[in-house]
This record gives sequence, C-alpha cells and structure tokens, in this order.
Amino acid sequence: MPQATPRRLPATPDATQLLAGPALTPIALIRAMVMAFDARGMDPSAALAQAQITPAQLRNPTGRITAAQMEVISGAAMRELDDEALGCFARPLPWGSYGLLARASLSSPTLGVALKRWCRHHGLLAPDATLAVEVSGEVVSIALHLHRDPGPMAELCAVSLLRNIHGLASWYVDSRIALLGAQFPYAAPPHAEAYAVLFDGPTRFDAEHAAIHFDARYLSLPVRRDEAAMNQLLQRALPLTVRSYRRDRLLVQRVRQMLASRPQDAHNANDLAALLNTSPRTLHRQLKDEGASLQSLKDESRRQRATEMLLRTKRPIKQVAEAAGFQNEKSFMRAFKGWTGKSPGEWRGQ
Repeated sequence: MPQATPRRLPATPDATQLLAGPALTPIALIRAMVMAFDARGMDPSAALAQAQITPAQLRNPTGRITAAQMEVISGAAMRELDDEALGCFARPLPWGSYGLLARASLSSPTLGVALKRWCRHHGLLAPDATLAVEVSGEVVSIALHLHRDPGPMAELCAVSLLRNIHGLASWYVDSRIALLGAQFPYAAPPHAEAYAVLFDGPTRFDAEHAAIHFDARYLSLPVRRDEAAMNQLLQRALPLTVRSYRRDRLLVQRVRQMLASRPQDAHNANDLAALLNTSPRTLHRQLKDEGASLQSLKDESRRQRATEMLLRTKRPIKQVAEAAGFQNEKSFMRAFKGWTGKSPGEWRGQ
C-alpha cells in the first residue's frame, strides 16, 4: 500500500537491522516474487541483495526471513516491477495503486464502510479478483474470490492481499483486529506452521476460497485517521502487512462476552487468553492499555451473573455461586458482600 508519488528507492537498513528479530516469514513467498521477475524477463538480484537474501536461502525449502527483510524485498520488488500486486494479477497495479485505494476510503464513517469501499475499488483495478465483506451473525469475513488461476503465485496472492487489507483495517480504526481464523484454497504447504504467525486463529487449507474472519463488532468502530495521518503512513506503509498491530479496542468487550458466555472455561488468564487466540501477557498488557484489568472484568461479570440469578430465580446460594464461577459458597459470599455490602440472602430479600 505504498504512496502515489514518483518511485524512489528508500534508504536500505544495514544488515544488523535487517537480520534483527526472529526469522519467521517463509522463503516460499520470496520465491514467488522471483517468479514475477522471471515472467518479465527481469533480474531480481538487486532486490534480493537489498534484503540480504542469498541464493542459498532461496533454495532452502524450509528457509525463513525476518519481518524487516520481507518489508525491504517487497518494497524493492514493487518498485522495480512497477506492480504492487507482484505479478499476482493479469494486469499490474502500478506503484501507488494501494495508496490511492487507502486514501479513497479514508472519509468513511466506520470501518465497515471503509472496507466495502476498498473492496469495491480494488475490483476496478484488478478485475480478475473479487474481494467482499460478508457478515454472518457475529462474524465478518473478508473473502477473496479469484476469477483466474494464479498458478504458483496462489499463496503469495492470497497471503499478501489479506495481510494488506487486515493491516489497513487495523490502522483505520487504531486497533489490532484479532482474527478468528483464516482459510486458503490450496493444500497446506510444507511451512504451514508459519501461518500461525501470519494470521491469528486457526488456519484451514483446501477451502473453497481465501478469507479472513473476525468479530463483526469491529465494523462499527469509527475510522480514526485523517489526511495528515494518511500522508505519514504512506511514507512507510509496508510494515502494516508484515507486522501485527498491537492495540485491540474491542478487547474489553470481547473479554466481557467470553466471561458471560463461557464462565466455566475462563477461570484464569491462561484459559481466557487461549479462547481469545492471544497470550496471557498480551491479554494483561492490552487490557491495561484500555484502562481495565482482568480481575475487574471478572468481578463485573460474576456480580452481574449472580445478581440476575438472585433476582430472577430461587436457586440455592450454592448453585448461584457455582454458576457465577466461584469454587465454593464461602468465597462467593465474601466477594458478594464486598460488592454490595450485603450477603446474597440479604440482597435477595430486600
């Protein structure tokens, strides 16, 4: 999603910067870029050299590169080929195409509107691919339907395009959008385990089409960016597609929903983090960023569940305690008195 300005090569990070961090990106994606050079009769060696990717790495079927290397090779290949789609579509997308798409959706009031506009406009640039925002209940999918077989470019096409729109969507609303899963219309590659890094949630292969799935409530978040922020982003947009956005503005709501719908499965941070496809450390950090804590949300959920049951049912206090997620009646009574100043029995009879 680079900027719509005359092409110019950016300063290349030194080898130390490029090789810093874990090497998790499959080299198979880079081999697909090399195919795009070959199809144009062009030499990829300069772009590979900028990213410190050696011929030996390219030949290694299990090879990996760092996020910084992926950013550099992607940018260099897009500039040299003058094709931001990297040969994935029948018609090249000249340098600046994705920047124009991003800018065209910037005035949208919500993420849902922005994504629908982006997908519609993308179809005008690349008619051999259709992107659609599909809502089914509480889950939204961004589905990629291809109208021509991309052949050996299939993986690069699906991964890069879905990573692109996921990163842009997160940037629009200033929030990490936690994925519920992803699917791809090809067999699991030898490096299938790398998809856990590329996409949150479980990944399904041999699907009918490519798609990413996330909570539909993200669609109602307002677009928080303006023209100044867009200009700044377009100076260096590629990190959006190779590095995950960290903050999740729906996390508090998602935690509340999980605590309410599955209280028996969310006793502690480890269990809850697993249900939300994140780590306990990330869960605590992001809740803190949102001005909340797991303990306060658990107390809120337990209190709401307990008070509703005390008011609407005649179930014994022990059963209410269990349903609210307490291990025993004594700890429930102590917590309830701390919340209300009264015992459960006194509160029910008031």
